[in-house]
Amino acid sequence: MEKLTNRLLSWASIIDDKTVEQARTSSRMPFIHPHLALMPDAHLGKGATVGSVIPTLGAIIPAAVGVDIGCGMIAVRTQFTKAQLVERDLAGLREQIERAIPLSAGRDNRKIVATAEPRVAELEELAAKNGFDPASYAGHWRNQLGSLGSGNHFIEISVDETDAVWMFLHSGSRGVGNKIATYHIAVAQRLATQWWIELPDRDLAYLVEGTDEFWEYIRQLRWAQHFALLNREEMMDRVSRQLSEVMGEDVVEHERINCHHNFTEREKHFGKEVWVSRKGAIQADAGWPGLIPGSMGTASYVVSGLGNPLSLNSSPHGAGREYSRSAARRTFTHAQLREAMAGIEFRDTDAFIDEIPQAYKPIDRVMADAADLVEIRHTLRQLVNVKGD
Repeated sequence: MEKLTNRLLSWASIIDDKTVEQARTSSRMPFIHPHLALMPDAHLGKGATVGSVIPTLGAIIPAAVGVDIGCGMIAVRTQFTKAQLVERDLAGLREQIERAIPLSAGRDNRKIVATAEPRVAELEELAAKNGFDPASYAGHWRNQLGSLGSGNHFIEISVDETDAVWMFLHSGSRGVGNKIATYHIAVAQRLATQWWIELPDRDLAYLVEGTDEFWEYIRQLRWAQHFALLNREEMMDRVSRQLSEVMGEDVVEHERINCHHNFTEREKHFGKEVWVSRKGAIQADAGWPGLIPGSMGTASYVVSGLGNPLSLNSSPHGAGREYSRSAARRTFTHAQLREAMAGIEFRDTDAFIDEIPQAYKPIDRVMADAADLVEIRHTLRQLVNVKGD
């Protein structure tokens, strides 16, 4: 860990000057308490740095949570072994998962399936309790439940160091969460203009605790976080069904972990109650289970938190980009992607060049930087990879 200023601590051994400057700017906001923590995977984001933990007194910056509210990971350890899995048709398994779950931006379910019905009902009840209609943001939000999205969202079938088979996926609150976040970022910006608040970055506009706008955001934020959690649960049920069919017996779950990495919670740190916004970071209280994925073709990790107080009980959420998507497309080739994915069943298309492992920080370096934040319980290596364009 490096103390960059009294209000900025960093665990990142690989970080560029622009990212550091962005984090410095965020750390100077007057309500930060006691400091902003940069995780090992930190990289440039909108307003606030991706891979940062931002504790605030009496205010929240909506852009410091991000536009994919509740984005995170879910993983399930099964009874199957690598030896059993590799005997099966892995291409067929990938294709079955791709048919069962809508992939890519803007792709939704054509109907609400049986497993999704109680989850949709739960979300309808929660929205009514919180006094808003999610349809005002996305009329088709119900059909988004159980869909993956694009970018760095993925579904994987992996094996750990004991050769146990895991199902592992990454997604968030989809279009409805994005629109909720975008709306409240705009509200914060409008209020800053209305009250003549000078901001170092327009995307650092904030909502003040106690105002109607603040609590409206909190209620809808929490709904979107729950949508994201249930979205992952719904997709995991579908992946489980497809794996069961290919393996010829039902999946037996030995362990399940479902964790956010774009979210806000009320917590106590350094003697005060603060709102902790983790933008690309996971909660890592002592013994707390967590998931830290690498990129396509690399390892992912099942971890337990160490409860490091300086990190505000947090850890990285993944590898963190070194190249922007456009830079990755200019730099790397389809042939390099194929080489990186050797031995892994995936949809072989140049649409994924911007997700090539070389576009990200080396996950082993990130985990070394996080040695005082988490303990590694399992190392996962993927055999099947599913992504949206």
